[in-house]
Amino acid sequence: MKENKKLKLVLCWHMHQPEYRNLQSGDYKLPWTYLHVIKDYVDMVAHLEATPNAKAVVNFAPILLEQIENYAYQLHEYLHNGTLIKDHLLAALAADKITLDADERLQLIKDCKKANKERQIDRYAKFSHLIKIADDLETTDCAMGYVSSQFISDIVVWYHLVWMGETVKLTDKRVQRLIEKGSGYTLEDRVELLEVIADLLAHVLNRYKVLAQSGQIELSVTPYAHPIVPLMLDINTTHEAMPDAPLPDLDHYPGGKERVEWHLKKGLETFNHFFGFTPKGCWPSEGAVSSETLKILSEFGFDWAATGGNVLHNSLNSTSENGTSVHHPFKIKEANIACFFRDDGLSDLIGFEYSKWHADDAVTNLIGHLENIAADEAHDVVSIIMDGENAWEYFPNNGYHFLNALYKRLVDHPTIELSTFSECLAENTEVKPLEKLVAGSWVYGTFSTWIGDGDKNRGWDMLGDVKKCFDKVIPTGRLNIEQRQKAEIQLAVCEGSDWFWWFGDYNPSEAVSDFEKQFRLNLTNLYALLGEQPPTYLTESFTQGSGEPAMGGAMRPGTES
Repeated sequence: MKENKKLKLVLCWHMHQPEYRNLQSGDYKLPWTYLHVIKDYVDMVAHLEATPNAKAVVNFAPILLEQIENYAYQLHEYLHNGTLIKDHLLAALAADKITLDADERLQLIKDCKKANKERQIDRYAKFSHLIKIADDLETTDCAMGYVSSQFISDIVVWYHLVWMGETVKLTDKRVQRLIEKGSGYTLEDRVELLEVIADLLAHVLNRYKVLAQSGQIELSVTPYAHPIVPLMLDINTTHEAMPDAPLPDLDHYPGGKERVEWHLKKGLETFNHFFGFTPKGCWPSEGAVSSETLKILSEFGFDWAATGGNVLHNSLNSTSENGTSVHHPFKIKEANIACFFRDDGLSDLIGFEYSKWHADDAVTNLIGHLENIAADEAHDVVSIIMDGENAWEYFPNNGYHFLNALYKRLVDHPTIELSTFSECLAENTEVKPLEKLVAGSWVYGTFSTWIGDGDKNRGWDMLGDVKKCFDKVIPTGRLNIEQRQKAEIQLAVCEGSDWFWWFGDYNPSEAVSDFEKQFRLNLTNLYALLGEQPPTYLTESFTQGSGEPAMGGAMRPGTES
């Protein structure tokens, strides 16, 4: 390696949750947004705060930002004005009296079992004991009538404690006291825990903003509600990487380009509302790109985008340029935007393997791989891109020791330099030409996670039906401005990628059921906003799961095994 030249390493953490609210009632149907805030988003920013010389790119989906703001507002209103909380798990913490309804108690117990057994449940003997009792209760007829309010109070408190970030457990004396107490939690204890959660929700985004203002991190954005942009632009781009994949009856998504532009415009407005500036980079939802996608991102003024390494491999293979590395940005002639490509192997080691290793061994192994890459002068930038939330519950202590060691060892490394995508471009990292881009995503380099399966295709046909209804109603002028805006937001939620991610029998049954119900609710709500009768098929489940994918299916590797 040339003297003084360091290999640039970009760690890009993507923060994303879909809209979990019933937007018509305001009730949250699933709790994952606030649980990932208190466990992952606060831990991830705390690690960066603790290592000021470290750098990273952090990407936020705008629809996640809005939910964090809404949760923070709800808890503020509850703590100051006694306003009811519209999330049933948080409401259980706030309740003066634990519900006596047997079905509601059973649901609370079931929800409090949704945690990683090895890393969250079994870590705490008292919570593990409660979960064993809960398992017995579910298999015993009429058992709910004998469950005490204290049991419900304790299991709900413990559930939130095990979902608390490691950096919070190490620093917040209120959380430490509650863990030490272990049982017999009172209303005062529950309210104190809510105060902790409220503090975390209220300040987490500003902590990222401060780091962005100092230049330590680069913040980037995703289209508003996280749609699969290439499929909205041209559903047939599926065949670029999967020539034989069956497609929906829907031959194109109606008004797809206009909807993509809407998501980008709304996404940028939302990002600017929270952070006060316009980002230079865009992580297109699920790293899903096509030539037309990059062209539109360029037209919106973005300097960079990023996607999976297998997209580059597919693209190079299509032109017989097999020897080129993913460790460079590339640019297609149709669009004035640099595209970075994920090192799928290194990213997947963090996502799927290192949780089984001792933290120091895992960091040593990763740095060893990076040193080997750095020794070759042909490589400029390594892009490690992955979820900022879903991997850590599989690590001991929420990945605390791994992330702590990773940042500290990288900032002192003689041949590896932590950077951001914008810094790479500003420092004149070579952007290579790419003759042809084969459309795909960060998952396998294809769109197979969202289309090409019978259930996923059915979802696209259902989405196409409601979009055609939307397009029929809007020109009539029968909706006023407020009604039209609500319909546009509801449509955006329906267009999100997550619903299609979970459709299919290879996914876990409970997750498939949760997301399938939410998708049908979203479509039904849009028909209602349009003043139209929803199709009867929306009353019936159309997909079931029975699989056991790695990491529960919330993450997928970049390369098929």
